[in-house]
Amino acid sequence: MSDHGRWIWYELITPDMDGAKRFYGDLLGWTAQDLPPMADGEPYAVLSADGNGVAGIMNLGEAMKAEGMPPNWTGYICVDDCDAASAKVKSLGGSVRREAWDIPGIGRIAIVADPAGAVFAIMKPTPPDGGRPAPDSTALGQCGWHELMGAAPETGFDFYAQMFGWTKDEAMDMGPVGTYQLYSNQDGQVGAMMKKPADMPMPYWGFYFRVADIDAAAAKIRAGGGQVLNGPMDVPGDDRIINATDPQGAVFSIVAKKA
Repeated sequence: MSDHGRWIWYELITPDMDGAKRFYGDLLGWTAQDLPPMADGEPYAVLSADGNGVAGIMNLGEAMKAEGMPPNWTGYICVDDCDAASAKVKSLGGSVRREAWDIPGIGRIAIVADPAGAVFAIMKPTPPDGGRPAPDSTALGQCGWHELMGAAPETGFDFYAQMFGWTKDEAMDMGPVGTYQLYSNQDGQVGAMMKKPADMPMPYWGFYFRVADIDAAAAKIRAGGGQVLNGPMDVPGDDRIINATDPQGAVFSIVAKKA
C-alpha cells in the first residue's frame, strides 16, 4: 500500500533548540539526538519517544526571522512524487513556499500551502521501503491528532481529497463557529478541519501530542515557561486536550485519555 497521504514527520523551528529540547523532554518524555549540521551549517536534532523518531528540531535562523517567520511546528505528508505533488498543489490553487530539494539519505521535500494559506510539507522519503507501519496514535509522545484551522471544510476539504485521497468522516455541528469535519486516511481517523476563527491571525495546521495525564501536563507546561491557551477540556470520545505555546512561542497541543 502506498504511503501517499500519510502524516510521517513533524518539525519544530525554534530560536532556542536547547530550551525546546528540555521543555518537550520534560513534557512528552522525548529524548534528543543531535545530528551532523545540515548543508547550510544549521544544527538539527531528532526527538524520539521510546526510541522511535517522532519529530525534528531546527534553528530559527536570522534569514527566517528576517522573513517574519515565527517559531512553529510543521507537519510532513508523504507523497509518491514530490515534484508532481508540488505541481498539483499549484494546479489546485495552493502555493509552493519552497521548491522541492533533496536531503541525501532522507528524501525529497517541498514546503507548500493550501489555497487558504495553511502551510505544510510534502516529502518523498528515500529510499522507498515498500510501506511504513501505521503510526500508533495512542502511544505516549506520538502525534494523536492533526487539526486544520483554515477554509470552511465545506469548500476547503476538496483540496486535500484531491491531493491525498483523504475522505470525510463524521461532521460535528459546532454552532456559530461552523462544522468540525473529521477526516480519514489509510491510518483511519487522524484529524479534523474547521473554519479559522476571525480572531486567529492566519490559517494553520495544529498537532496534538499524546500524554498520560492532562492535568499534570498543564502544570509542566506552566512550570517550563509555556502558556496554556485553552483547556484542559473534554472533547467527544475518550480524550481531554490542551492548546498551548512553548516557551519560545510555538503553538502546539496535547491530548490524553480521560481518567
